[in-house]
Amino acid sequence: MILIDTGPLVALLDASDRHHHACRAAIGQIGRERVLTSWPVLTEVCHLLLREAIPVSRLFGMVRSGPVEVLELMPADLPRIEKLMDTYRNRSMDLADASLVRLAERESIRRVFTIDRDDFSTYRAHGLGPFELLPSGPRR
Repeated sequence: MILIDTGPLVALLDASDRHHHACRAAIGQIGRERVLTSWPVLTEVCHLLLREAIPVSRLFGMVRSGPVEVLELMPADLPRIEKLMDTYRNRSMDLADASLVRLAERESIRRVFTIDRDDFSTYRAHGLGPFELLPSGPRR
């Protein structure tokens, strides 16, 4: 299983995005693994796609037919999300990032598909240590 962040979803759907080719190559390497995300991430993606005049139907198609699955956040997850956002307030951790870290903890997932390497190399999921980040490569 791998968690996918906002940046790669946008890059996969926007051929003009500077990370498009790296993200397409990375998604090809992921193969048939489960690719998971959260509703806060989808909210951010929709906002960015609309700003670029890219139809959100492309995103919804990825969720409807796979390869992306949305994991539900539960009320029991909220105290931990709040704690994460407070802990990483110096990095301005947003709800989307906090939701992914919480899902990583809850589901024991160490791999994150992100272009936000600086933040996700800093974040720690309780009991899991540092994340393994895809696509591999230098920080941006």
